[in-house]
Amino acid sequence: MGDLANSAGEAGPGGGFGCSLAELRALMELRGAEALLKVQEAYGDVHGLCRRLRTSPTDGLSEGAAELDRRRQVFGQNWIPPKRPKTFVELVWEALQDVTLIILEVAAVVSLGLSFYAPPSGDTEVCGHASGGTEDEGEAEAGWIEGAAILLSVACVVLVTAFNDWSKERQFRGLQSRIEQEQRFTVVRHGRQAQVPVAELVVGDVAQVKYGDLLPADGVLIQGNDLKIDESALTGESDHVRKSVDKDPMLLSGTHVMEGSGKMVVTAVGVNSQSGIIFTLLGAGGEEEEEKKEKKGKPQDGAVENLQSKAKKQDGAVAMEMQPLKSAEGGDVEERERKRSSGPKKEKSVLQGKLTKLAVQIGKAGLVMSAVTVIILVLYFVIETFVVEGRPWLAECTPVYVQYWVKFFIIGVTVLVVAVPEGLPLAVTISLAYSVKKMMRDNNLVRHLDACETMGNATAICSDKTGTLTTNRMTVVQAFLGDTHFRSPPDPASIAPRTLDLLVQAIAINSAYTTKILPPETAGGLPRQVGNKTECALLGLVLALRRDYEAVRAQVPEERLYKVYTFNSVRKSMSTVTRLPAGGFRLYSKGASEILLRRCCAILGVGGEARAFGPRDREDVVRKVVEPMAAAGLRTLVLAFRDFPPVPEPPWDDEAAIVGELTCIAVVGIEDPVRPEVPEAIRKCQRAGITVRMVTGDNLNTARAIAAKCGILPAGEDWLCLEGKEFNRRIRNEKGEIEQERLDKVWPKLRVLARSSPTDKHTLVKGIIDSTVGDQRQVVAVTGDGTNDGPALKKADVGFAMGIAGTDVAKEASDIILTDDNFSSIVKAVMWGRNVYDSISKFLQFQLTVNVVAVVVAFTGACITQDSPLKAVQMLWVNLIMDTFASLALATEPPTEALLLRKPYGRNKPLISRTMLKNILGHAAYQLVIIFTLLFVGEVFFDIDSGRNAPLHSPPSEHYTIIFNTFVMMQLFNEINARKIHGERNVFDGIFANPIFCSIVLGTFAIQIVIVQFGGKPFSCSPLSAEQWLWCLFVGVGELVWGQVMAWVPGGRLRCPGAGPGPSGRRRRAAAAAEEEEEEEEVDAAERELRRGQVLWVRGLNRIQTQMRVVRAFRSSLGGPPPRPEARPGPPFGAPPELLFGDTRDIPLIDDTDAESEAPPNRNNNHRPPRGRGGARPGPPPARLHSLETSL
Repeated sequence: MGDLANSAGEAGPGGGFGCSLAELRALMELRGAEALLKVQEAYGDVHGLCRRLRTSPTDGLSEGAAELDRRRQVFGQNWIPPKRPKTFVELVWEALQDVTLIILEVAAVVSLGLSFYAPPSGDTEVCGHASGGTEDEGEAEAGWIEGAAILLSVACVVLVTAFNDWSKERQFRGLQSRIEQEQRFTVVRHGRQAQVPVAELVVGDVAQVKYGDLLPADGVLIQGNDLKIDESALTGESDHVRKSVDKDPMLLSGTHVMEGSGKMVVTAVGVNSQSGIIFTLLGAGGEEEEEKKEKKGKPQDGAVENLQSKAKKQDGAVAMEMQPLKSAEGGDVEERERKRSSGPKKEKSVLQGKLTKLAVQIGKAGLVMSAVTVIILVLYFVIETFVVEGRPWLAECTPVYVQYWVKFFIIGVTVLVVAVPEGLPLAVTISLAYSVKKMMRDNNLVRHLDACETMGNATAICSDKTGTLTTNRMTVVQAFLGDTHFRSPPDPASIAPRTLDLLVQAIAINSAYTTKILPPETAGGLPRQVGNKTECALLGLVLALRRDYEAVRAQVPEERLYKVYTFNSVRKSMSTVTRLPAGGFRLYSKGASEILLRRCCAILGVGGEARAFGPRDREDVVRKVVEPMAAAGLRTLVLAFRDFPPVPEPPWDDEAAIVGELTCIAVVGIEDPVRPEVPEAIRKCQRAGITVRMVTGDNLNTARAIAAKCGILPAGEDWLCLEGKEFNRRIRNEKGEIEQERLDKVWPKLRVLARSSPTDKHTLVKGIIDSTVGDQRQVVAVTGDGTNDGPALKKADVGFAMGIAGTDVAKEASDIILTDDNFSSIVKAVMWGRNVYDSISKFLQFQLTVNVVAVVVAFTGACITQDSPLKAVQMLWVNLIMDTFASLALATEPPTEALLLRKPYGRNKPLISRTMLKNILGHAAYQLVIIFTLLFVGEVFFDIDSGRNAPLHSPPSEHYTIIFNTFVMMQLFNEINARKIHGERNVFDGIFANPIFCSIVLGTFAIQIVIVQFGGKPFSCSPLSAEQWLWCLFVGVGELVWGQVMAWVPGGRLRCPGAGPGPSGRRRRAAAAAEEEEEEEEVDAAERELRRGQVLWVRGLNRIQTQMRVVRAFRSSLGGPPPRPEARPGPPFGAPPELLFGDTRDIPLIDDTDAESEAPPNRNNNHRPPRGRGGARPGPPPARLHSLETSL
């Protein structure tokens, strides 16, 4: 394709069309009356503009592919070239900017330079032990190798980092491409409606505009029904702008359709549209910052031309379709955008915040340790050389001394390199990128990466009903027509002809004409429902009555509709006005039963005649028809009509007066079955400690019935089900202001919010997030599909938009798109989110163990032997293992169902749990004992030369090679231990389900063999014998055995057994309970058994005997049998029975603590039923060991 701007010019004025690109761009910059005047002056009207663009207002374009391509050449194509990705070289340069790497590079270069210097004097003894006497000339000449090896290691680290960044960027571009390819728009071509990808829209296309659309191109309105547009993305004005053919027909790309529907002719696409021009200003086309600065203030054509020529050169680049701009007003566009892009879009996610804090703390500690190491080494050397040995400072010895100091400096920097956990961001990136890729298979399209892990912390889900909890395949199953309640779709013969005609017309005309029922795609399948599913159900009723809705629409085409009041969340109804052939007007209306029935003053009787419909009749219909339908979980709709005389013409703008005094045609009950997998998915959520709330616009009775079927309202519990009005009454004060204290009294018990407006949904979500009730702050996920759900989706910690039923606006506001609109996919997202959190925790446990050991070894070794047992290059290799490879291995663990058996971590949970801390310190202790044993007595054990106090440039020793090899072997086996972070015993469980982990462990082992046997001087390694290798492996395998020993060590502190019921005893019990609660949040029931078993087996017998003594004491004091235990609901099948003896609060046993920790007071979720006497609480039983102790 040639240069777009040039081709427009070559083709003459408009390239053979009646208007040019520049003319159309100038037109789209006008607004309101000014734009209307321009259209009338230049083209006569919109139809004249269509003729100039060689298109039909009704049939759209009727051209072939070649003509469409020609339009793209003349007017441009509907895409904006994406910003040029960073090249691999640029990513390498960025990776080189790391401060610690720069320090290492400088130190290595200095070391390299000094290694070539030899003291000029033949008698080197004058320099003291600095030059040593054990090395030969060849070894002295090889002094440069260490500096070179450090530089090579730095190069490896930089290349690996750059490659990870490069592959990450590729993945994100692929994700963006996937999101954009799924965006389609409805156009009319060859007289038929078609869904085309947004990038294929051309100037001259006639596009269908409907509620919820994000406009992908500029256009002029041909016909509109009650159209309101949110132009805040372009203008910053939050008020919705009403669009009509005779007042303001200009529709702009990047704006949202908030109400109504219509048709427009596309007049500008891509970089020529209004949002495209702004994208060009912001440099989205790939211009460098300098070029953008030069082009400030120049005419836009030059920028566009440059952009288009650039687009031509970018073969295979992923098109970036129109995205709404968050801030674009006047000349501040560029400045605002720069500010916006420099700061994060959202505040840091829960995990990111914790990781950043931890990395900073570890970095500071590492910096202090490395500085202390260098200072001690230098001081020791100076005192030893110049004070103890009393040597003078000789000028010719200065380079030798400097060489030593550089060596000390390199050791210090190496300590810092190992201490700084630069692998953390890499682990997070790999884990998130891996999860995002896998989540696509589970129907979760992640738009914002951090939403993935935030979902793992979710404590509440506010879900829509229709399409999420239900199948969104609606059918009319009951109807009230002509005073008769039909329990199934009625037979046409049983309905009066007039009633039948009015019913068919009311359904066919008073629906979006884009809603249709098409034949099934496969023989024997269900008919396809296209468009609004509620309207599809009504059209299905028309077909069941053996009538053709298309014939009715053909008689009254969309252009002839006189006035349309489109559906919105405030009206909860839709009304359409048509002209009658005999004169006058007829209004058809459909909507929520309780709203429209109040507006009806008449109803059609058995013979089709209208009769009066008073308050008592209305109550009868509600009681006998609407409520039974709603109780059966059906959505109830009322269909009604009203006739108006031709004169005087009614005041159409007074909607309340127009949609009143209606005549009721029918009440229908629409079934939307609960998805079969939803009840189980909700049970999983509740088991995982996540509260599910239903927020719907439907009738309260219908919502309650569906909620009960889904399991949102467990039987026998005292939950709140409120309508929007009652909800607002409870949370607002006398002035109508929302009070958090009032809201905090409502939301913990609230499970169903019916007849809710989008504002109610936003209020509820904000109130739950802001609430401080309970031990931890809530993390809220929200599902939504409508345009008005946007604010709630944005406010939520994680917003889920529906991929099928969702509007573009909802998708734009969301973090994750559910491609199958299914609630069970949200449970998968929870599982993946928790898996991300656990993967990072596994990596942390592994890395911090290595950090502690490496830093202590380097520091202690340096202080005692004036040299680090682990050399700089070896440290860098270990750093590479624990950063890049370990993050890849541990961050790609697949999730398991067991993740849903624990409570969410919440916002306040520390990143390093007590169990993790126990494992880190325990394994570090094991490794340090082994390494220091090898360091100080290893040469005796293996009968080899000692490597301690070796002079500068001495050859590698077997002694230090064994230490290095043993250290790496212990890390490899500890990597297997790190797969489990909740105290599980079987660390090999599911290991073969992760081939990446297996291949990395085996690959690291193979590379280690090569380094030790063939690494030589660069890696400071001397080849080891088979026996020495076996000893190293033996010590490494000992890590697995030590891991089993560590699993027996309790994670939390235990209460003193003598603590009585006094104040101090109670305080200790409360503290112990609180500590144990924290620990228990992260483990499932099976793991709790293991953990508690370690303590309880020791004291179990003693407790049971004590309890028996208590029983006997009761029996002797009462002179009769012990009191009967209080009856309570039985435990699940297979669980051990429990008995409780009256009130045992004053018995000084650990049971108090256990009982509290078994059922922590989770005030956030409020699943907990009230206590019975003696602390009895129905629900799942505690762990089996605990049941045994508290039972007879």
